[in-house]
Amino acid sequence: MSTPSLDTDMVHRLKRALTTDANDLKEVLQDPSGEVLHAALKNIALAEEHLLQVLKRHDLSSTFLNAVGRHKLCEKSRVCMATLAHPAVSPVLVKKLLSRLHLFELLNLCYLPGQSADLRMAAELAIIQRLPMAPLGNRITLARRGTATVLEALFKEGHPQVIEAGLCNPKLQEVALFQHLNSSNATAETISQIARHPRWSQRPNLRRAILKNRQTPRVWFIQFLPRLPRTEARNLLHSQSLSARQKQWIRDVIA
Repeated sequence: MSTPSLDTDMVHRLKRALTTDANDLKEVLQDPSGEVLHAALKNIALAEEHLLQVLKRHDLSSTFLNAVGRHKLCEKSRVCMATLAHPAVSPVLVKKLLSRLHLFELLNLCYLPGQSADLRMAAELAIIQRLPMAPLGNRITLARRGTATVLEALFKEGHPQVIEAGLCNPKLQEVALFQHLNSSNATAETISQIARHPRWSQRPNLRRAILKNRQTPRVWFIQFLPRLPRTEARNLLHSQSLSARQKQWIRDVIA
């Protein structure tokens, strides 16, 4: 006997979700039923504020989030980012929504409080994939604000202005500098930027990498060689990566 009343109640809730005004829609979006929430997505009064409200709920299904992802309001960056931040978002939807965000919206997503490691890595990958097309000014800003993974990709490109900006980023890790110093993209300018930086010039592994690079200017042999053990300094004379001129500088310093 209870089924008809339950059906009547659901019909009423669905009709309300479809036709109610903007103010009442806020209450509708607290309904526990997924069917009611889906119906509310079709309400012409639905606005950005409504979706931002409902996306705070942790009991949403991935099916509902997929429906939100198809809604025209999800083209707005705030709704897009709120959908991405939801714990029930599917990997397929993540990939779709990340493509809608601008470069620095992706960066903001990396630092979103409480976000999952998977989402951060997906956002970082999306940023890295766009680096070849990004203007120099954007890459410089990314170097100042980016995550360790983004910085590593930027340092592989080896642009002096980008490296100069990234050297003071607290997220920068030694491995990114070590990889750059051992790459063909290292130049006398970028080597000198690292060698004179107060934080990085004190790292023994980076000093050794600098002294083994064919592009290293004479001044850094003069600065760093006296701090090396004499045997290690002499071993540099057998390095195939150094030029004859650099080896003569080493002999001069040792002498």
